[in-house]
Amino acid sequence: MRALVARGLDEPELIEIAVPEPAAGQVRIKVAAAAVNPVDLAVNAGLAVQFGLTAARPQFGLGWDVAGTVDAVGPGVDLQPGTAVVGLADLLGRALKTHAEYVVLDTDAVTRAPQNVDLTAASTFPLNASTALQAYTTLQREPGQTVLVTGAAGGVGGYAIELGKHFGLTVIASAAAEDEELVRRLGADHFVPRSHDLSAAVREIVPQGVDGLIDAAIVGVGAQEAVRNGGRHVHLQGGPLPPHLRGITVVQQFVHATRTVLDELVRLIEAGVVSTRVAETYPLDDAAAAYARLAKGGVRGRLVLRP
Repeated sequence: MRALVARGLDEPELIEIAVPEPAAGQVRIKVAAAAVNPVDLAVNAGLAVQFGLTAARPQFGLGWDVAGTVDAVGPGVDLQPGTAVVGLADLLGRALKTHAEYVVLDTDAVTRAPQNVDLTAASTFPLNASTALQAYTTLQREPGQTVLVTGAAGGVGGYAIELGKHFGLTVIASAAAEDEELVRRLGADHFVPRSHDLSAAVREIVPQGVDGLIDAAIVGVGAQEAVRNGGRHVHLQGGPLPPHLRGITVVQQFVHATRTVLDELVRLIEAGVVSTRVAETYPLDDAAAAYARLAKGGVRGRLVLRP
């Protein structure tokens, strides 16, 4: 089969390799679509090793999101071959991941695909929506609270808006000025252009400061200043943490795959609460072009590879 890997080159490399076999508790998925995310660019550039998030290896698999059909199963798996599924490959150090023709994942990282969207669209939500949903668990949110979402037009930020409204929160969104229409369409109650003094602009809306911050754009202290004393700050990147100022709890959030989270997201997609956004599709053979396009910035929605 063909698979995309990082081997320390400027571009990801498409290789030929044997089709992997599922072990006990694992499923093999015939990939229909797999989204490209900024984390894939970071892994290809070696940043995961640089940040100490994984050990150095001669080869890293690429791709986190996947949608496709179950092709084979190991013992102890409750999904049947032919089932349409979505999955999340959350282990950085895997030699093969979802940018491939087939991928093997643990059964807890896989669930049935939403019935109201096609597999291309379904491949765009597992990583980013799981990150946003787990961030809200970390925030210990309660209905009626306020949350600031930075990078609100991006993958995680867009889901943080939709989920925040679903949970009964007031959502203040920060993004580029040209993205105001998008983030308001996603449900944001208030919009703050990212070029502004973020703390001052937010405190004009909520003088005491917001209860929680999902810092998808990694603004850091400049965004934390908009949080009330004793609030919570979710930091979504490796590397050093912002300081815990004014009694604010700062948590470094790393996504982890669970079927419980994926099941909840599938339910919300089928209910129309959470959306999927496809920006453009590329054949797997043109994966380098998709990576280059994402690196240029300005993509709204996900670029999707199709084997």
